[in-house]
Amino acid sequence: MAAVLLEGKTPAQRITAECAAAIAQVQQRYGVRPALCAIQVGERPESERYVAQQRKLCQAATIDYTLRQLPADSSEKMLQALIGELNARPDVNGIIVQMPLPAHLDNKRVTAFIDPAKDVEGVHSENLGKLILNRQSLAPCTACAVIELLTSTGMDLYGKEAVVVGHSEIVGKPVSLMLLNRYVTTSVCHIATSRRGLLADHIRRAEILVVAVGKPQVIAGDWIREGAVVIDVGINCVAGKLVGDVEFIPAQERAAFITPVPGGVGPLTVAMLLRNVVIATQAQLEPNA
Repeated sequence: MAAVLLEGKTPAQRITAECAAAIAQVQQRYGVRPALCAIQVGERPESERYVAQQRKLCQAATIDYTLRQLPADSSEKMLQALIGELNARPDVNGIIVQMPLPAHLDNKRVTAFIDPAKDVEGVHSENLGKLILNRQSLAPCTACAVIELLTSTGMDLYGKEAVVVGHSEIVGKPVSLMLLNRYVTTSVCHIATSRRGLLADHIRRAEILVVAVGKPQVIAGDWIREGAVVIDVGINCVAGKLVGDVEFIPAQERAAFITPVPGGVGPLTVAMLLRNVVIATQAQLEPNA
């Protein structure tokens, strides 16, 4: 029997509605509406889809959305000055810098300029550090989307065997910490695992598989354990078609649940951004709550 598709659209709509309800309460109590400011350096076709989704869902959730665009040759000092201005503005509750940045700018250094309280992508070192202490408030949006999809299956996560393929700061590492915080037995695989020829062995043991490496169909479908939950975060363009990191058709025949690409993690990631904007706004208005 083919796996159940874990589509992100329905939970994204629910979360957007929940955000709109929470924002209505904020407006009634404080007379303000949350505001998100996005920064884009240069014209980045790869981020245009994400920007369009941000704008659309912010409108649905009644969040004010502004896009500040800088020239492609902007210096780090220019970017730092803009972020500093937004940090100081009480009418801006969330800040997001669209990635990737031009090659002459350092992603991590730029991220560090953002006030952690306004870091609605959850990528500042202070917010990432809170994951280790299981005190997350603003966590990486894609990682949150992965956990939301896992929870939607109804699976009891306690003690399950999970394998996370990829160890990036915005997906692999935070997802692994979130799973550990839920008492999931978690292994993290990466390029060295593959080079030793051990990747398939790890994946075959996984009751939960999360893949985020950005390589089309790098995970063979016949590696998937029968009855596993497969969360494919990868989005790759092959011959004009979007595909994931997992070989979908044979994986679907073996898994119990699997995310489609596109339509799985992606739509939910933007909804998690909205949730973070609401969390940030509430914390700024009620710092002692």
